[in-house]
Amino acid sequence: MTNPLEGLGGEGGFDLNAIMQQAQALQSQIVDAQEKLAETIVDGTVAGGAVTVKLTGTGELVGVEIKQGEFDGSSPDDLEDLGAVIVAAYRDAKSKADDLAGEAMGPLAGGLGGGAGGEPPFKLGF
Repeated sequence: MTNPLEGLGGEGGFDLNAIMQQAQALQSQIVDAQEKLAETIVDGTVAGGAVTVKLTGTGELVGVEIKQGEFDGSSPDDLEDLGAVIVAAYRDAKSKADDLAGEAMGPLAGGLGGGAGGEPPFKLGF
């Protein structure tokens, strides 16, 4: 097994400056990725386009569009159906936003010692 800190210092030593520079570079990349996610809009659409929900890549709800004539709101059942369709559209959009975030942040998580579901760079001795 390789030492994850290999190359960060001399014989058994650590180069704290190198570690700090790597951490700062990684932090900058994470901030950039988060900013791009916040600017990206994903749509969740259900019921043949009757309802579309818009989220940012970070999961913030920014819009709901309801196609005219699909729901008239004249009965409790119609309003209940509308509520269920909005929730389904939100879930669709949230799934897409989560996938997008995973793609954007996944490679960066590796710099922190492994991403979601990944192996840690070292094993504890117990």
